[in-house]
Amino acid sequence: MSGRSLRRSARVGALAEAGRIATAGARKKKASSAQTSTRKSKGVSTRPPIQSNGTESGEQTPPRKRRRTKDGDGKPASWSQPTLTPPAVRLMAAPYSLGHDKDATPSPMDRPAEPHATNAPLLSPETSRRVAYSEELKNASSTRADVPKPTTTTTTTGKLLEEACAHMIKVDPKLKLLIDKHPCPVFSSEGLAEDIDPFRSLASGIIAQQVSGAAAKSIKNKFVALFTESATDRDHPARDDDDESYTKPSAAFPTPSEVASSDLTLLRTAGLSGRKAEYIKGLAERFVSGELSAEMLIGASDEEVLEKLMAVRGLGRWSVEMFACFGLKRMDVFSTGDLGVQRGMATYLGKDVSKLKAKGGGKWKYLSEKDMLDVSTKFAPYRSLFMWYMWRIENVDVDAMQTV
Repeated sequence: MSGRSLRRSARVGALAEAGRIATAGARKKKASSAQTSTRKSKGVSTRPPIQSNGTESGEQTPPRKRRRTKDGDGKPASWSQPTLTPPAVRLMAAPYSLGHDKDATPSPMDRPAEPHATNAPLLSPETSRRVAYSEELKNASSTRADVPKPTTTTTTTGKLLEEACAHMIKVDPKLKLLIDKHPCPVFSSEGLAEDIDPFRSLASGIIAQQVSGAAAKSIKNKFVALFTESATDRDHPARDDDDESYTKPSAAFPTPSEVASSDLTLLRTAGLSGRKAEYIKGLAERFVSGELSAEMLIGASDEEVLEKLMAVRGLGRWSVEMFACFGLKRMDVFSTGDLGVQRGMATYLGKDVSKLKAKGGGKWKYLSEKDMLDVSTKFAPYRSLFMWYMWRIENVDVDAMQTV
């Protein structure tokens, strides 16, 4: 056979083989389509099996985007409040720490406590001097003659939570189940022993406004890093770096005077908006001038604390209320504008929250402000604790509470 004939035979053979492959592929595809249709009609999933690492076998596909449906609160429809507070409050309530092993929270001490005073020990932002509540400090701290002094009998930090819980159960015995199920750590003797730097707490709250928890942490770390060198020298002026007992601290929060003397442009390099940089600098200036101080915040009346702090640009009523409750550990704070408190109170009163949120509008979606105040007044002077339990109430079987 000639070379031309051989080449022609090869081409014919290749075309025939290609035809057989195409025919087989078409049959296989047709069979697969029929099988898929059968599985779909029977409700059987046609997706590839899931491997042990959580991905599908075969070719990996990008993850599906979450559906962003929102309810009347502007939150995802499946949203629930498993924790008490958003990131801003966690930052405001964080105890003071320089980051080394000798800076742990002091052991609880049984010292004087007062529901209408600051029960957390405060650190002077400039000197880190510890200031705690006392009768003498309470009587000397209020600068306004028109604000009456609190008349509640002084107790101790070891008894404050116990007395508050007893008062709540006396007002409404059904709350005993809720209290037993969720012991409150905020006002426990351990919680009342945590040192709080008021400037750091308030500035951290401003940083955390309108951003996620991760973003707030990142910005705060960058903000602190602007002052790291001076802060380390201040807290350990005579340290011996060769001393093995010395543990280098993490960056300490800057003092008000350091922030007040800083340029706004520098503060913005930490990721702060122009407004937030102005707010934090203005807050620092009030501490430097003495208008705000640890001593004033310890024993001033609830009304005066609210008034003084709300006068600071960047601190709204809700932020101040959360700081007074979780930072200062004041026992008679009650925030009517908090949606979590509103919803918890509505549940506590036996209302159907899913129906309430579709009605009305404005700030009070679940319960009117008047109704909230009328109900909460019975729990004074321990409304902070009552508010804490209103956040927790949806985690408890309310039907079981009503049978007590």
